[in-house]
Amino acid sequence: MHTLEREPAGTASGAGYCRDFTPGLLDPARKTPALVTGPNGKAADKRFNVYRNNVTVSLINALAAVYPAVMRITGEPFFRAMARFHVRETPPTSPLLFEYGRDFPDFIERYEYAQSMPWLADVARIERGWLDAYHAADAAALSPTELAAVPPDRLGDLVFEAHPATRILHSGYPAVTIFSVNRASDPVGPIETTVAESALVTRPMLEVEVRRLAPGVGLFLGGLMAGETMASAAAAAGEANADFDLAAAIRVMLEAGAFAAIRRGE
Repeated sequence: MHTLEREPAGTASGAGYCRDFTPGLLDPARKTPALVTGPNGKAADKRFNVYRNNVTVSLINALAAVYPAVMRITGEPFFRAMARFHVRETPPTSPLLFEYGRDFPDFIERYEYAQSMPWLADVARIERGWLDAYHAADAAALSPTELAAVPPDRLGDLVFEAHPATRILHSGYPAVTIFSVNRASDPVGPIETTVAESALVTRPMLEVEVRRLAPGVGLFLGGLMAGETMASAAAAAGEANADFDLAAAIRVMLEAGAFAAIRRGE
């Protein structure tokens, strides 16, 4: 089987070759680079187009692997067409394929044909958060006994260190519910809720979990992750939502393993 012929990338001319070769991989409007030839110096347009298509398909497949709920919602043909536009607009910048598509949610948000699904970008952000949590560094989670050992009158002064896998995502739509039903294999029925939702993404016991948070809890945990004391974060959450339950919020964050350590605030 014939392959495209090129000069070694390690040479000066090889570096120029790479400069000319790479942009054409994702843009079908570009001509085959002049330095790309077939056997005996013949034109290699067909071979280059095959190679270009394989690169695009590989990147689309990578996006499908990261965003399965989004693809289930839209259907595979719609998803792959949308992903193809993203691939052409945004080439990869990392050799790690799982890093590709980090800005895909932002692309979805402005993609013309996805405007009828305004919550879709937030579902994608939760999926991206899931993958980031999966690849995050390992660390022991804060144990309930560590927190229980703190005198009650000093709890408000505590500052929390987030677990490396912890992510909090806020949506003006029921994105957590939509994400959850579309990541499962069961049939998806009507979703009745229309309220805004926040997600807590963590990785306790090495398994990534996504929790839908009660009102105010996302704001509280976000404050702790930003370095606020427990008293300050709780006050802000309670002011924003009269139904905020501090005890329930603490229970959720401990069960989820959202934090790794505590210290006394300065």
